[in-house]
Amino acid sequence: MKVCGKSLGFLARAAGALVLFVTAFVACRGNPQAESQVSKLAPADTESAAADSTRVASLDAKSAPLSYPAAVRGTHVDRYHGESVDDPYRWLEELDAPPTRAWIDAQNRLAQPYLERAPSHAWFKKRLTQLWNYERYGVPVKEGGRYFWLRNDGLQNQSVLYVADSLAATPRPLIDPNQLSKDATISMSDFEVSPDGRLVAYSLSDGGTDWDSWHVRDVVTGKDLPDVLRYTKFTGVSWERDSKGFYYSRYPELGAAGSGKGDDSKQVSIYRHRIGEPQSSDRQIYAVTDHPTRNPYGVLTEDGRFLIIDLFDSYAVNGVYYVEMAASGSATPRVVRLLDEWKAQYTFLGNRGAELFFLTTDDAPRGRVIAIDTANPARERWREVVPQAEDVLGTAHYIGGSFVLSYLHDAHAQVKVVDAAGRPRPDLSLPGLGKVEGFTGSQDDPETFFSYTDYLTPAAIYRYDVATQKLDVFRRPRVEADTSVYVTEQVFYRSKDGTRVPMFITRRKDFVKNGSAPVLLYGYGGFNSAQIPAFSASVLAWLEAGGVYAVANLRGGSEYGEDWHEAGTRLKKQNVFDDFIAAAEYLIAERYTSKQRIAALGRSNGGLLVGAVITQRPDLFAAALPAVGVLDMLRYHTASANARQWSSDYGLSENADEYRALRAYSPYHNVKPGACYPPTLVTTADHDDRVVPWHSFKFAAALQAAQGCANPVLIRIETRAGHGAGKPVWMQIEDIANQWAFLTQHLQMTPAGTMRAATSQ
Repeated sequence: MKVCGKSLGFLARAAGALVLFVTAFVACRGNPQAESQVSKLAPADTESAAADSTRVASLDAKSAPLSYPAAVRGTHVDRYHGESVDDPYRWLEELDAPPTRAWIDAQNRLAQPYLERAPSHAWFKKRLTQLWNYERYGVPVKEGGRYFWLRNDGLQNQSVLYVADSLAATPRPLIDPNQLSKDATISMSDFEVSPDGRLVAYSLSDGGTDWDSWHVRDVVTGKDLPDVLRYTKFTGVSWERDSKGFYYSRYPELGAAGSGKGDDSKQVSIYRHRIGEPQSSDRQIYAVTDHPTRNPYGVLTEDGRFLIIDLFDSYAVNGVYYVEMAASGSATPRVVRLLDEWKAQYTFLGNRGAELFFLTTDDAPRGRVIAIDTANPARERWREVVPQAEDVLGTAHYIGGSFVLSYLHDAHAQVKVVDAAGRPRPDLSLPGLGKVEGFTGSQDDPETFFSYTDYLTPAAIYRYDVATQKLDVFRRPRVEADTSVYVTEQVFYRSKDGTRVPMFITRRKDFVKNGSAPVLLYGYGGFNSAQIPAFSASVLAWLEAGGVYAVANLRGGSEYGEDWHEAGTRLKKQNVFDDFIAAAEYLIAERYTSKQRIAALGRSNGGLLVGAVITQRPDLFAAALPAVGVLDMLRYHTASANARQWSSDYGLSENADEYRALRAYSPYHNVKPGACYPPTLVTTADHDDRVVPWHSFKFAAALQAAQGCANPVLIRIETRAGHGAGKPVWMQIEDIANQWAFLTQHLQMTPAGTMRAATSQ
């Protein structure tokens, strides 16, 4: 998902999160759950059948059904807890097999002409290009007196890392991924600056894969050192205080030595790399030997005293160990199991001598900050620095001897500051109801930076001095569009069980509730991920075309703390779908829209959401966009060790109760022959190694075979992309133009006049 983020929090990427939004464009061993299998895979003539069936009967949604590429229905059957479950498209899990590749090619030959011939496609592509063309910045990082930040001039496919010797100095480009490939599909997925500001460790991903390689660049010369590290994904690096090496986590090599591939069916281990030495010389610092699925990630404290080890194994709880570096010597380090009860989440924030600070849900489902003295770590000796509040404490940062606390109040950000003793200092004032990110910095330096954004405000970067409370704008981008004609309102509605759920609705100020507006309803609902207002050029294009954009804050996220998250997981996952269905019904009942003009959108775990709601309520939506979704819930965990860790939200089909819950809503397994499903465009990428694309392949094949009316079911498969991270701008624009053009065809939209007006701006 980035399903998936780190529960400890100091490396959100470490678990390979399923979290990707339309506003952003920022694992197992076999099949252990099946009791027995009867396997008769698709016959060998599938390749020719798929290749021959590419005819498009019509581009008119009201005409006869499309002629879909042939997908032979196999006879594979699995047994789960005494029940037989058909899996007729199991053969599509063989991603590189000739029949699958032929099916992919045939589906793209059907879908792309359909999408490009939509009357609005050319306009969306042009307008998206115009709206995307604005300067964007990342949150600066300060190390060794230098400042580092990402910048995109507007239409650069990949953002460039800049460095400046001071805030007054002229910044210069340091790492430009756009120069690394002709199609701009090599991206920089992460970077970490050494404490002396002289070196930058950075990781590269090729073609959208989560696998990356780490490199080291000299800041002064702009040249790379010989160091190259492989077998990594979802890991950052943590520099030693002398800047001569760093700690990182890596998978074992797959197969024979020299294969160059990592084995993500196994666990990672923490290694120490010394600059200038080959990876083969890296020393293993820690590996989990007493549990089959826990993965360790390490971060060194700023004073170099402790190596904090986060053990990730779910999105609800984690463990924390540490190594005291001065006592570790050159022998095998002594690992102290500080937090090993696996009953809550703990995010390491920093230390003051022997005292370690954590943001935790321990006895606080909405979060609190505690201090643990390593000399007296017993629970009764813990010191509460910031108690739990009514609002959710989403993130905390220890900067300049104070804690900067970002709370969620009804799914939008509020920022408070307290000193190390927990005494309040003046709150930080924000421009509106939006989202903040950043607050990078040092516990000894009061200078920090953060970004603020909302649905109508591009992310602006601010400099904040924690000691003086001085707040300055560092960079503020401008979009060539008039956003003043729009407004975001927050409403609250009741779900099926009476739960009060918030929703943001962005629309024109002169909007009239008469049931005629085309509404795009977005949701996610999982993995403790809150859906907070953030700007998106793609959403602005949708608004300009006459649409309304709604985001429902479903259970499963973190909007109201761990209780809200848990209420949308495992045996309670149906609550998420009920919340989304209730959001659509509210929008219809309140006359924002009608069943003929509302569409459902979701990505990743949100793709599961859309797949579930259209199979449960095919009558409710006029169009559906499930993107890179988790759609086969009985086998999702077989793809990788990372995918298996999603079980903290989903459960596992190996367990009888969880199997029954999964079987009840699994989109692939609940497609009913002869039902009339809404016009649906499934999107995925054949290089997606987070949510493997066979989820989308199997679901699309099942929908196409079952469709009982003329509504089209299309699948568009990108062949040089992954789950979404690092996707070049040109590819993002093409992807959104396809999706929005599809919607305008099926929501009875006639936005030509609006489009002409917007183009003339």
